[in-house]
Amino acid sequence: MKRLTTHTSALQASMQSWRHDIHRHPELAFEEQRTAARVAELLAEFGLEVHTGIGNTGVVGVLKKGNGNRMLGLRADMDALKIQEQNSFEYRSLYDGKMHACGHDGHTAMLLGAAQYLARDGDFNGSVAFIFQPAEEHGDGARAMIADGLFERFPIDAVYAIHNFPSLETGKFAVRAGSIMAAEDNFEITINGVGHHAAMPHLGKDAIVIGAEIVTAMQTLVSRSLDPLDSAVVSFTEFITNGTVNVVPGQVLLKGDTRSLTIKVQDHIEGTMERIIAGICAAHGASYEFSYQRNFIPTVNTPAEAAIAAAVATAVVGADNVVGDSRPAMTSEDFGYMLQARPGAYLLLGNGAEGIGGCSLHNPAYDFNDEILCIGADFWVALIETQLAAR
Repeated sequence: MKRLTTHTSALQASMQSWRHDIHRHPELAFEEQRTAARVAELLAEFGLEVHTGIGNTGVVGVLKKGNGNRMLGLRADMDALKIQEQNSFEYRSLYDGKMHACGHDGHTAMLLGAAQYLARDGDFNGSVAFIFQPAEEHGDGARAMIADGLFERFPIDAVYAIHNFPSLETGKFAVRAGSIMAAEDNFEITINGVGHHAAMPHLGKDAIVIGAEIVTAMQTLVSRSLDPLDSAVVSFTEFITNGTVNVVPGQVLLKGDTRSLTIKVQDHIEGTMERIIAGICAAHGASYEFSYQRNFIPTVNTPAEAAIAAAVATAVVGADNVVGDSRPAMTSEDFGYMLQARPGAYLLLGNGAEGIGGCSLHNPAYDFNDEILCIGADFWVALIETQLAAR
């Protein structure tokens, strides 16, 4: 794709080298010691004020120019996944069972490229906080940095993030006001019946039948208890019993996952699930235990900052390559916690619709598309230079 800006073109080789190095050395949540050290080393080389150990392994680089009192936060995630890489290229993971299957290596490299350019050639008046976050994959990293005083130590007025997106054409941007990523919650239901011999079912309380009834009844939670315009997903993913071939189980454990785009729907799902469980168990004379864990809240872009992001993206790649009112995705992202604390926007950047760039996230054959490194870095540069315009 032809860019309308060329701010970071000279940094393509450096960004690619940084990314490939990070890709070779993937680190899981809160284990990003090597990655964080390399990020901190590069930021210091660029002349930034560097803060480490924020939220365990998080790094923040601060760059100030002029006398402006506004500060923008730009966030990249650093952690990898527990996946065995199946790629054969030279920079594939050196560690068994770990790989960058979500593109966080690319996000980190893009933000480093923007930091280097802005430190050397940036024309702006104010401050930038370059936020390198650990532990995004399990929803803990943003909260850890916030709990460690991220927004108190750095007076950020608005915060932004970019995530690569396979299936979106290379270099295209997508953004929207409101929810762009879903909440993710996990639940467990334990049904306590009475086990018995398979030949004498009348002597017990069949937990597997009760569990099956609950699974079936939950299919109406979305279709019959939610407004059709409210998106949600309820998925049972595990059905575990203590029975065997000739023993009807007395206990069943059900596990699953829910997705929703608003806190209101999140609340509705949790409350309705327990009401259904309680009613079915009571009808069968069984007891139950129910736990509902909220791992991610929805990622909700504020309207003004979503409009700013769309305008900046248009300046970088042209209006034809920006979707300003994209459909929300039912995947989840812990950047929602930062957007709960500050205004801001989360954008998607096309990783490619075909070939390796179109391979889905969290796939052992996935790889970040190096073609979009300069596009992402240029977006960061344009955002800072327009929103912190020198006066």
